[in-house]
Amino acid sequence: MAYKVKGGCVPIEFLVLGMIENNVFIVSDGEATMVVDPSCKADEILKAVGDRKVDAIVLTHRHSDHVGAAKELRDKTGATVIASAIDAPWITGEKRARDDMRFDPCPVDHTVADGDILKIGNMAWKVIATPGHTPGGICLFLDPQFGSNPAGDPVLVSGDTLFCGSIGRVDFEGGDMKAMRKSLKRLAVLPDETIVLPGHNDLTKIGDERRRVFAFYA
Repeated sequence: MAYKVKGGCVPIEFLVLGMIENNVFIVSDGEATMVVDPSCKADEILKAVGDRKVDAIVLTHRHSDHVGAAKELRDKTGATVIASAIDAPWITGEKRARDDMRFDPCPVDHTVADGDILKIGNMAWKVIATPGHTPGGICLFLDPQFGSNPAGDPVLVSGDTLFCGSIGRVDFEGGDMKAMRKSLKRLAVLPDETIVLPGHNDLTKIGDERRRVFAFYA
């Protein structure tokens, strides 16, 4: 079952999939559709996409619960797979983490770095490098002027960096609490009304996390 996110500057739906209940986001501006962090069940994701064409598969970081269905989804749709240049070697299988579950390696067609503008359809997402959970973790920010609904709220795809009331774990291979604090400081400057789309758990807003997360960590 796909849930709809209300109030954003672009239409957003999400599924909750997998053993640790990953949020898999489907974002479409009417010109293009992207799937964020396909954890598993590619056919279920495609059922939610419906008759839309999947143009891009965006991976916020390299962990198996965020990339597990990426290869199958790419094979079935021909979509461009996008990830950070830093985490890409783990996604493609060139490197393997000791403490992560096995998954089908997936080619990364386009790599991004901090400050890049990722154009998907008419959407222009700003890439924010947020190491801490993994060295190559990224968030994506969409300003309303670049969405299909300029009157809506900004949107942040936060992966496993920022959750509702908490942050991503830093005790996995490549985790770094010092880097995580710096990443959170970067997110803390975003507008209060920004809708946060995390990799797990409930959606939230930047303003709500000022007292729950940023005041403590950032």
